[in-house]
Amino acid sequence: MIERILSIIKLYPANNIIKYLHFLSLSILFSFIFISCDQSEKPAIGSEDEIYVVADSLEFENLKGALAGAFEKLIYTPQPEKLFILKRIPVNELEKYRTKKNIIIIAPLNSKSSASSFLKAVIDSSAEAKIVKGNEFLVKKHDLWAKDQLVLILTAPSIALLQTKILNNKNDLLYCFQKISDRRLTQNLYNSRYEQKEAEGKLLKEYGWVIYVQSDFKLAINNPESKFVCLERVPDGDVERWIFVHWIDNVSPEYLNGDSVRSIRNKLTRKFFNNNDSSYVAIAKDYYMTSEVNFNGKYAILTQGLWEEKPKGMQGPFINYTFYDEKSARVYMLDGCIYAPKYYKRNLIQQVDVLLQSFMTSDELSNEKREELLSAVKE
Repeated sequence: MIERILSIIKLYPANNIIKYLHFLSLSILFSFIFISCDQSEKPAIGSEDEIYVVADSLEFENLKGALAGAFEKLIYTPQPEKLFILKRIPVNELEKYRTKKNIIIIAPLNSKSSASSFLKAVIDSSAEAKIVKGNEFLVKKHDLWAKDQLVLILTAPSIALLQTKILNNKNDLLYCFQKISDRRLTQNLYNSRYEQKEAEGKLLKEYGWVIYVQSDFKLAINNPESKFVCLERVPDGDVERWIFVHWIDNVSPEYLNGDSVRSIRNKLTRKFFNNNDSSYVAIAKDYYMTSEVNFNGKYAILTQGLWEEKPKGMQGPFINYTFYDEKSARVYMLDGCIYAPKYYKRNLIQQVDVLLQSFMTSDELSNEKREELLSAVKE
């Protein structure tokens, strides 16, 4: 190899030598990274809210605004927090970060930058042809360098077109990382060793539904008359988490709307989260939002915002799913709340969200799981 480089130095002008050495260094880097793909069985590492962006510095500056608009969406807890934090890295440092959980490789398709050369080495010819035609701009790579890793390759024939594609598809791009992040968190949270199967079995037996109950949660409120169950996590320092389930029998889907959700939640929290009527919990006016989502195959209204204790003014974030279950003719309301005034709460909210998504009715359980939980109930 040394002799080959020396012979080229003698034959070609200096500027061509520099280009050749640059190409050679990239080739060695690419080969090393691709040869190391056998480590993809090792779990991806890093924070759930970090996305590492492999990009040329100048190209990143041009694309930073579009990327921030897609991934650095602000939530208020009540302090502003970003859903994801973007961290740019050059191609020649990728080896240090290639086992991170969330990675984006981005560049115009033929810009001749290091990032452009690298992404062309990662995608196949059929995907490249679709990108050239403008039909595609996104290639997903799962478990490329680590288990449960997502690598998004974003490219287009030009910077301007790439910006437009990102902005027009920002919700779908964000969902890609949210979905795999929830899946990783689900795998970490749902551990049968720390599952209170007896508590789950009692809920299933008495009410016809179940939700995952971690070992450090306790049944704080169980009110069958009001069809209200609240699970509270044993306080860990200044961090408190609780979830509640409420259901309404014999109603129609028309009952499901944003105004009803707000009214029902305020009535419930005023009744069950109060201090001898001297203070109570209600939805705060600021940062309240609703949207229509798919909750485990069901149409649902997602409500997010802040709860506040009146008149004291204590606040924290909440997330709420309200949906109609056709088989039981019930409206279910699932709600998770956080109180952690000294800490960032983005990851805490996600943990509560994942717990809510473990909710299943009796009809949705397999026969084996239903029997397992019911047999755990002590008479």
